[in-house]
Amino acid sequence: MKQSFGTDDAVSAAIERHADMVRRICFLYLKDYSDVEDVFQEVFLKFFLNADTFESPEHEKAWLCRVTFNKCKDLCRSFWRKKVVSIEEMDIPYESPEQEEIVEAVLRLPSEFKDLIFLHYYEGRPVPEIAEILRENVNTVYSRLRRAKSLLRHRLGGDFSL
Repeated sequence: MKQSFGTDDAVSAAIERHADMVRRICFLYLKDYSDVEDVFQEVFLKFFLNADTFESPEHEKAWLCRVTFNKCKDLCRSFWRKKVVSIEEMDIPYESPEQEEIVEAVLRLPSEFKDLIFLHYYEGRPVPEIAEILRENVNTVYSRLRRAKSLLRHRLGGDFSL
């Protein structure tokens, strides 16, 4: 008989709370359903191995964001990803053509800016919390966020709202 130490319950609860966020981050980087599912499993496997180390629910969520960003970046840099072309291309449904244009512009940003835009505008996180997640100085995050918005304005030809 398998003995449970409560870790399975913690992982199940974390998946229930954070599955959408992890998948959104993965889609932001990977744009391929099978890659998203692979990274999703890796992230929550790593969570399972570290489930007893979190100080608070906010720490848990920040840790999951950071691990997901890193796993996606690792996959994007992998030899396999660079040499293989996906058979199926995913169409992401958008509410409007303007939203599609903004999302595509965000996806073309360098990852340091893409992470900030995602965390600030899509997850609604304040800059000090983003700085903690990314392990950056708060002023550095403000500067990069300002540069990211400026770059988006330039690419989109003026006004836009996220």
